[in-house]
Amino acid sequence: MKYVTEQLFKLMEIDSPSGFTSRVADYTVKEFRRLGMNAWLTNKGCVVAELGGEGNPLILDAHIDNLGGMVAEIKGNGRLRITNIGGMNANNAETENCKIYCRMSDKVYEGTLQMNDPSVHVNGEYSSQQRKWDAMEIVIDELTASAEETKALGINVGDFVCFEPRTRITESGYIKSRFLDDKLSVAMILDLARQISEGDVKPNRKVYAFITVYEEVGHGACAGFPDDAEEIISVDMGCVGMGLKCTERQVSICAKDSRGPYDYEVTTNLIKKAEEYGIDYAVDIYPFYGSDADAALASGHDLKHGLIGAGVYASHGYERSHIDGVKNTIELMKAY
Repeated sequence: MKYVTEQLFKLMEIDSPSGFTSRVADYTVKEFRRLGMNAWLTNKGCVVAELGGEGNPLILDAHIDNLGGMVAEIKGNGRLRITNIGGMNANNAETENCKIYCRMSDKVYEGTLQMNDPSVHVNGEYSSQQRKWDAMEIVIDELTASAEETKALGINVGDFVCFEPRTRITESGYIKSRFLDDKLSVAMILDLARQISEGDVKPNRKVYAFITVYEEVGHGACAGFPDDAEEIISVDMGCVGMGLKCTERQVSICAKDSRGPYDYEVTTNLIKKAEEYGIDYAVDIYPFYGSDADAALASGHDLKHGLIGAGVYASHGYERSHIDGVKNTIELMKAY
C-alpha cells in the first residue's frame, strides 16, 4: 500500500478538472515510463501504457480528470460566479477552499466558495436558502471589491477553479478525499504496473493501461485506443449507498449502470475470479452512473466491457474508501 498511497497523494496535489489535465497526464505518463513501461499521450491528452503480456489484449481504463468549476461571471462586487465542470454539486462544495488558475498568465489565486450573503448574523434566510451555483460565489483572497479590480488581477471568464481535495488516511485504514473518483484507481493501476515491472506479476495476456482525461464530462474513452484491443474494464469508483451491498472495504463488480448491462461473459468471469482467489467483492447495479467503458461502446468501439472499483462512499462529495477495498481491487485486476 505504500506505493499506492504515495501515488494517490502525488496525483491529488495536481489540480485536474476535465479540460485542465495536461500537468497530471504528463506526470502519469512519466511515472509509467519510470516503471519501465512504453507509454505515450494521445492527441486528446489521454495516457496509454503497455504493461506487457501477449494475446487477447485487455484495456484497464481509469480516469485522471475530476470535478471542478470555471469562472462564468465576474460580479460587480469583485467575486466570481462559476459554472460546474462535471457533477460538482454546490450543496457539498459550500465553504470549500479553491484555487483560481488564470488562463492568460501563470498567476494562481486562492478563494473560498460561499453562499451569497453567508453570515448567519446578517442573513435571516440562511438555513432555507437553496444552494445553487447562481446563489454561490467565489470570494477571492485578494483586495478586490469590484469587477474592475478583479479583472486587474488577471482573472477572466473561462479560468479554471479547482477545489481542495483534503486527502487523508486514518490509522484505521480509511481513505478520505475529494476526487477518489478516479485518482484512487489510477494509483492502483500504477501499482499493478510497478508489480509487473518488479517481476511480482507476469501477465498471461496483453494488457494496456488507458488513462482518460474527459470522463467526468462524458467522452473520456471515445478515441485513442490501441487497435488490437478486445476488452475494456473500467476501473472506477464502486458505488456505496442505500440498496447496494458494497462497502468501502470491498471491490465492487457492476452488473448494470444507467446506460445498461455490462458484458455478460466479462462480468461472470470477474465474479468467478473473485470467488477463485478469495477476493472480498460485491455485485451491484448503479442507478445513476456512466463509465468510460460505456463511452467506448457508444462511440463505436467493438469491445467487450466491464466495470469494477474499490467501494467509495459519498460519491462526488467528500468521498471515503478503505485500504482493504484498494487491495481487493488490485487483486481482482491481477486475477483477471
